[in-house]
Amino acid sequence: MSTDTLAAPATRPDFAAIKQRQQATWSSGDYTVVGTTLQIVGEQLAEAADVRAAERVLDVAAGNGNATLAAARRFAEVTSTDYVPALLDKGRARARAEGLAVQFEVADTEALPFADAGFDVVLSTFGVMFTPDHPRAAREMLRVVRPGGRIGLANWTPEGFIGRLFKLVGAHVPPPAAVKSPALWGSEPYLRELFGAQAAQVTCLRRHFNFRYRSASHFLQVFRDFYGPTHKAFAALDAAGRQSLERGITGLIDELNVAGPSSLVVPSEYLEVVVRVGGSR
Repeated sequence: MSTDTLAAPATRPDFAAIKQRQQATWSSGDYTVVGTTLQIVGEQLAEAADVRAAERVLDVAAGNGNATLAAARRFAEVTSTDYVPALLDKGRARARAEGLAVQFEVADTEALPFADAGFDVVLSTFGVMFTPDHPRAAREMLRVVRPGGRIGLANWTPEGFIGRLFKLVGAHVPPPAAVKSPALWGSEPYLRELFGAQAAQVTCLRRHFNFRYRSASHFLQVFRDFYGPTHKAFAALDAAGRQSLERGITGLIDELNVAGPSSLVVPSEYLEVVVRVGGSR
């Protein structure tokens, strides 16, 4: 992959305006209805990143806290961050219910309010991939991890179900101009270039998360009502556009559903990534 893919666009995006729009998107609906179903991804990522007791762990773009809880269950000292306060409130309630000691803090992944090398591990499950300025987000994660520490990510791939869903939604409601696709974070060559020479090792494993719902119409109802990006997309379309998007999503689900007509199980590929930062403790 050419380094041109990481160069600033000819017309630099207004990242502040884009982030305001993103915050409104992720504040809409109720992400936790979908997010809590993804908990197994956080558990697998904590294992892949080898999170250990007493390590200092930062979860960025944490949403409702799947990686946060996974790390805290391993007796790590966890700080959970997101730029949507309502999502952190959901994570806080989950941690309280389990009696887990977690520090929650509103923070933008592209401008983390933490000292250099302050954490042993940084995690993100389907979170940092949505930052508009990819190189800046990567630099911030690298900055706050100690030499020899790890960055663990779970990112939807462009070829998987959610990657294709985003592409379908984008055909109906175009994303901001000149902003790179979140799905690039699911490409191993892109990540290797993004983290660059500071990454002593980048290990990638393609995994699948199975979306399990009653039917295609049930999936549509949940994602239309609760998942911010699709919730906002449907709200932005007229009646014909909504019908077209609904047909497109239903067709994609029918293509990928492995459960037959009586239920819905759709495997969605994601990239599990562990970046080992160069240097020693």
